[in-house]
Amino acid sequence: MALLVRVLRNQTSISQWVPICSQLVSVSPTQRQWGRTLSSISQKIKIAALRMYTSCVEKTDFEEFFLRCQMPDTFNSWFLITLLHVWMCLVRMKQEGRTGKYMCRIIVHFMWEDVEQRGRVMGVNSYILKKNMALMTNNFYAAILGYDEGILSDDRGLAAALWRTFFNQKCEDPRQLELLVEYVRKQMQYLDSMNGEDLLLTGEVRWRPLVEKNPQSILKAHAPTYNDEGL
Repeated sequence: MALLVRVLRNQTSISQWVPICSQLVSVSPTQRQWGRTLSSISQKIKIAALRMYTSCVEKTDFEEFFLRCQMPDTFNSWFLITLLHVWMCLVRMKQEGRTGKYMCRIIVHFMWEDVEQRGRVMGVNSYILKKNMALMTNNFYAAILGYDEGILSDDRGLAAALWRTFFNQKCEDPRQLELLVEYVRKQMQYLDSMNGEDLLLTGEVRWRPLVEKNPQSILKAHAPTYNDEGL
């Protein structure tokens, strides 16, 4: 919540920007109302984006990934798992037009802020943290490109992308790759079944388990709950 409070406190509000401009250019009451409306929409999108990113780090069973994919319990493993789920959110939200793409940028912003904060909490030297952040940024965009190509390809193409990025070219058990390919495919199918307007409004995402106990429930998306303000 502290992150959410800081976001709302430091945001650049269009409703605050319009009166400053009115000192130079006449601004009508209608234009002021339009500015306040845009500011309200922007604020709601930021809240939804924060919730969606939070779902990537709080609703993902990291322990199950560590166990079934034989990954060490390290910061790098956490980042690789988080990156995969953030990417799936980005793929889904890009389908929602300009608003969805704007939400994608906010999600990525929250991700990097979270990564930096976690590094500081772990006591990483500021110089090393800055250097690692630059490296992780390059790896992030390379991973996004590879995953995008993989999801549009067949299972072999997706498996290759996961082997290069998620497993860092070190997976020797084909069953792990098969499990992860199946997970990504069913997860994207599940995300696609969610209502786009609900996702823009609430940002609430529930992830399917890595190993599905009830395959028949995959397309039964959970309906989000929200009040009249979309919060």
